[in-house]
Amino acid sequence: MLVVKLGGALGNEAEPVLRALPAHRPCLLVHGGSAEADRLSEALGRPARFLASPTGVVSRYTDAEHLDHVTMAIAGRANTALVARLQRSGVPAVGLSGVDGGLVRARRKEAVRAVLDGRTVHVRDDLSGAIESVNAALLGTLVDAGYVPVVSPPALAADGAVVNVDADRLAARVAVAVHADALLLLTNVPGLLRRVDEPSSLVAEVPSARFEEFLSLAQGRMKKKLLAAHEAAAGGVPRAVIGASQGPDPIGAALGGAGTVVA
Repeated sequence: MLVVKLGGALGNEAEPVLRALPAHRPCLLVHGGSAEADRLSEALGRPARFLASPTGVVSRYTDAEHLDHVTMAIAGRANTALVARLQRSGVPAVGLSGVDGGLVRARRKEAVRAVLDGRTVHVRDDLSGAIESVNAALLGTLVDAGYVPVVSPPALAADGAVVNVDADRLAARVAVAVHADALLLLTNVPGLLRRVDEPSSLVAEVPSARFEEFLSLAQGRMKKKLLAAHEAAAGGVPRAVIGASQGPDPIGAALGGAGTVVA
């Protein structure tokens, strides 16, 4: 069982991943769609905003209006486009957000700590959540029937409210829940780089004993990817790799060790 997470930021290439995916079944595809959500928010006159935690982890600020944008862009347009592309290539894909069938349950964060103008503040109108559970039985039923689940945020809170969740962390929780043999986080860079924009500075492996050291090295969204890979490894997934979405077979390359392997 393989869980592939396809990044949604600018610079990612979906086509090589989707073209390679049929050769690596059984699998599940998890995706984000940050660039799509950014475009929609910009078009609607409410540009996306982001929050940086005191440790430097960057998250999307999701008030009620931006939650609508995320849902429309990611669970709607991006998910449908990926499912349609897989169907055209003969892969029986099924699109699901975390809301469908109660697939992903999350606890809404009462407040998000963020650094604004040099001060640490608590943002209380952010509708994001921390994932608590994944319905592995639902995913297993689909995979056993020959389908490829294509999973995206958002998720459901205990009171039935919709909350945004991070797609990388979602992929990690899915991988743990289905007892995946590997989690591949495919993105717009080759992996964790010691020096941004220098592919030759790739970190080939992040051992658990040095995780905090490498987490402090990561910048921006890469911190979330490292955290996700670390959570998957800690949850029993034998192989967690952050690799590039580009190339003739990004999935095979990552399985072969191309990228950053997180132990």
